Amino acid sequence: MNTGLIAIILILVVIIGAVVTKRCAEFIIGGTLIAALVMYRTDFLSQWCVMIQDVLAENVWIVLVCGLFGSLIALLQESKGAYGFSKFVSKFCKTEKRTLLTTFVMGILIFIDDYLNVLSIGACMKRVYDKRKLPRESLAYMLDATGAPVCVLLPFSTWAVFYASLFYEQSGVAELGYSTGIQAYIQAIPFAFYPIFTLIIVLLFSLGIFPKLGAMKKAYTRVAETGKLYSDASRKYNHEEYEGYEEDGNIWNFIIPMIFLVALTIITSDLFMAVVASILVSFILYVPRKIVKIDEFFNIVVRGFADMLPILFLLVIAFVLGKVTDEMGLTQFVIDIAQPFLSVSVFPAITFILVSILTFCTGSLWGMSAVVAPIVFPVGAAIGANPILIMAAIISGGAFGSHACFYTDATLLSASSAGIDNIEHAVSQLPYVIIASALSIVGYLICGFVM
Repeated sequence: MNTGLIAIILILVVIIGAVVTKRCAEFIIGGTLIAALVMYRTDFLSQWCVMIQDVLAENVWIVLVCGLFGSLIALLQESKGAYGFSKFVSKFCKTEKRTLLTTFVMGILIFIDDYLNVLSIGACMKRVYDKRKLPRESLAYMLDATGAPVCVLLPFSTWAVFYASLFYEQSGVAELGYSTGIQAYIQAIPFAFYPIFTLIIVLLFSLGIFPKLGAMKKAYTRVAETGKLYSDASRKYNHEEYEGYEEDGNIWNFIIPMIFLVALTIITSDLFMAVVASILVSFILYVPRKIVKIDEFFNIVVRGFADMLPILFLLVIAFVLGKVTDEMGLTQFVIDIAQPFLSVSVFPAITFILVSILTFCTGSLWGMSAVVAPIVFPVGAAIGANPILIMAAIISGGAFGSHACFYTDATLLSASSAGIDNIEHAVSQLPYVIIASALSIVGYLICGFVM
């Protein structure tokens, strides 16, 4: 049997099993072990261990950044600065609509990087959502929907830099008169339909115009009937105590480290250094004023890092799943299936569907874009497809994968930042993902026939 087909079957089993049983880690680990068994036979266990080591080596930046973000969030909570900020913001967020709109606006403003967006806004707003009796599922959706979808629409973000360099190398846009990849990227932004439709939907959701659907509606019903802001399955992610903290929380203990974090990220484009600097600023701010004792400070840093380990473990295993299924030929298998349907009018829509499927299955967003681009651009040129539309379709597919896949980094971090299970988050936002995807396909079909 074609190993690419086996990879597809494995992915489907992992997805269905994880959603039905809500045991995400177990199914992903099982999927990686079975995939390694198919690929390496009797040597599967040693090769599986090698893949874990390779993934850790390739993604050490992500592990360190996310772990240190956990340390910074723990410090902000221990200093009571997060609760002081919550008290301040609560003066404006007096209704559900205002709370959701505030989150939406913050998601637009913190656009430089989706990790920074998700983790920092989650730390800011979780207490506010609890105070306004909004389900944590709504916060996770707001974080995820304003993460990658915002970053890809602004030509100043890390996503824009990556895609601009990728497109300039692969698309042949230089022949169209564009001197830089960013110029071509800007031309593609109006056709990046998935992030555009996602932001429109989340704005309408914030305004109370778009209805609560599916699991999101059930979450609101749960809060109304039981007062539970998160389900019993998510209780394990919410062990902190914050009752009464808002009364004596100092907002500056939150604002100053966060200003350093955002400003340094924008100035240096180095999120890792910005997080480290913010922790150092917290030390200078908290220890001399005896808000946190010096020995407690380092214990909090370690504890905060440790709090992120479950999500980091899941993230590493998800990367292993993407790596081994790609080695099984999943990408080429999906491309071979799509080839008979290629024509100039449907090519942008097929490209969007292709990249969306691959990123959803593997959880590898930039990796799949880098794999697909050298294939679709020459094919598109051969049949006369518009390269700007192809760019936009790849951008949209990457944004879809980041937003929709339940074991990708953005989804895991959004769920972790909101304090809920990642499966519950993925299922609760699924109706909105499907609607934005369907509208995107229609948009690419229309443009494919018109342009």
